[in-house]
Amino acid sequence: MNRVEVIGNATLYLGDCLDILPTLPKVDAVITDPPYGIAFAHGGNDRSGIGKGLYATKFAGEAIHGDDQPFDPAPLLALDVATILWGGNHFCSRLQDSPSWLVWDKRAASGHTNDFADCEIAWSNVKGVARVFRHHWDGMMRASERGERFHPTQKPVALMVWCMEKVPTAQVVLDPYMGSGTTGVAAALAGRSFIGIEREPKYFDIACRRIEEAQKQAALFPHEPPAKPVQMEIE
Repeated sequence: MNRVEVIGNATLYLGDCLDILPTLPKVDAVITDPPYGIAFAHGGNDRSGIGKGLYATKFAGEAIHGDDQPFDPAPLLALDVATILWGGNHFCSRLQDSPSWLVWDKRAASGHTNDFADCEIAWSNVKGVARVFRHHWDGMMRASERGERFHPTQKPVALMVWCMEKVPTAQVVLDPYMGSGTTGVAAALAGRSFIGIEREPKYFDIACRRIEEAQKQAALFPHEPPAKPVQMEIE
């Protein structure tokens, strides 16, 4: 059964986004990190073969729901709003051409490499050129949120705040694959209204808590957003 939580200017739904999307009011932007269709699992039987041994995490063997099937972005593209889809390189054959891809450089501080990807890539239909966000996020070596790992594919809050800056006029932001609520946390810090959908109860509960805490933080420190990252155009 679906569940709805209203936390300040955030409305959070527990359920399948494909069922809930048609019932939502109009939003201004979609920023999300959906399942990529690569059957990834940390230390599990994923196709990548990574996340084992030295790189094992507390999420070892935990699969991402829906990641065992090719991801179809059509329901999100049909909303016809500004959209940022992380992992777009994994399903780019189902996306329109775009000059404004976003790249997150995860090895910014060390420049080293390992079995995991050096960067993550998002497709977007926002106007502009391709951009790079440099923010180190490599196991225990992180530029932010040290020890704050709630979800196996969790993104940094700073990354999602950066994404918010790409849609400056969007007042209502939707994340239909909310996970542990990072996009909602970024929306709170950026002063945006947020709609989030998550089908896993344990992550939904974590998202509710994190977003509530972020809204309290934003109320206490409204003029102190995360520091802006260095940007670089890709020729």
